[in-house]
Amino acid sequence: MRITSAEQPTMDSGQQYHLAVGPGEVAKHVLLVGDPERARRVASRFESVELERVHREFITITGTLNGRRRTVIGTGISAANMEITIVEMTQVVEDPVVVRCGSCGGLQPEIELADLIITQGSVRIEQTSQQYVEPGYPAVASAEVMLGLIQASAETKVPHHVGLTATAGGFYAAQGREVGPYGGREKGVVERLVAQRVLNLEMEASCLLTLASVGGFRAGVVCAAYGSRYSHGFLDDDGRASAERRCLDVGLRALELVEEMDAARGAAPHWHPGITSS
Repeated sequence: MRITSAEQPTMDSGQQYHLAVGPGEVAKHVLLVGDPERARRVASRFESVELERVHREFITITGTLNGRRRTVIGTGISAANMEITIVEMTQVVEDPVVVRCGSCGGLQPEIELADLIITQGSVRIEQTSQQYVEPGYPAVASAEVMLGLIQASAETKVPHHVGLTATAGGFYAAQGREVGPYGGREKGVVERLVAQRVLNLEMEASCLLTLASVGGFRAGVVCAAYGSRYSHGFLDDDGRASAERRCLDVGLRALELVEEMDAARGAAPHWHPGITSS
C-alpha cells in the first residue's frame, strides 16, 4: 500500500487525486469547460490526441490543434469544482495560460441571447474563493488573455461585450431563482447586479480568476449568454449548440493569440500594443 499525505492526497500512480493527471500530461495552454461532453466536442477538433483521462466527473484531453499542443478539461459545475481543477492542474503544469469557455445568464438589456461576454473581473458572491483571499480581493482577468478574447471575437465577428461578471455559489437560490418551495434568501440579487452594471451571472469565473492571481498564472473567461435574466428568454437546443461553437472558436483562437503575444514580446515581461512581431 502506498501512503500519501492527507494534506495533498494523490493516487497510487502518483497522479492527482481528482483529475488523475500527472506531470507532462497537461499542455501549457488549457481550455476549461464545464460539461464533459463539451470537452469531447473540443477534442473532436484536435488533429491528434495523446491523452484522454476520465476520473470522477472530470475529463482531461490533451492533443494537437493547428500544430499546437492543447489541453481541454471538463471541470463540471461550480466554484468548488473549479478550485479542485486549478489546484491539481497547477501541480502538474508550470505557468499555464487558461481560458474558460462557459455559459451564463445575461443581465443587461443590450445583451442578446447567444452574445458573448468577456470578463474583465468578477464579483465574488461564491464562497470558495473566499477561503483563499481577503473579502475585498478582486477577481480580475489577465490583460493579455482578455485582449486575446476581444481580438478573437472581433476576428470571428461574434457579437460580444466586455465588462463585469458575477459568480454565484449555486444555480437556483444563489441566483435569485424561485422554484416551488426553493425560494432561498437572495431576494433581489439580480436587480442589485443590474443596477451595478454587471453584465452576466455564472458559477465559476471568480474562483478561476482569484486562484490565477494567487498562483501567478494568466487566465480569462468568455461565456455565451444561454439565457437573459432581463427578458427571461432562453436558447433552445440548436441555439445553445450554435452559441457554444462560437464561444469555443473564440476561446481557442485567444489561446493562439496569447501564444503569439508571448513569442513577439521576447524578453519583455508583458506584451503591449507597441510590441509587434518581427
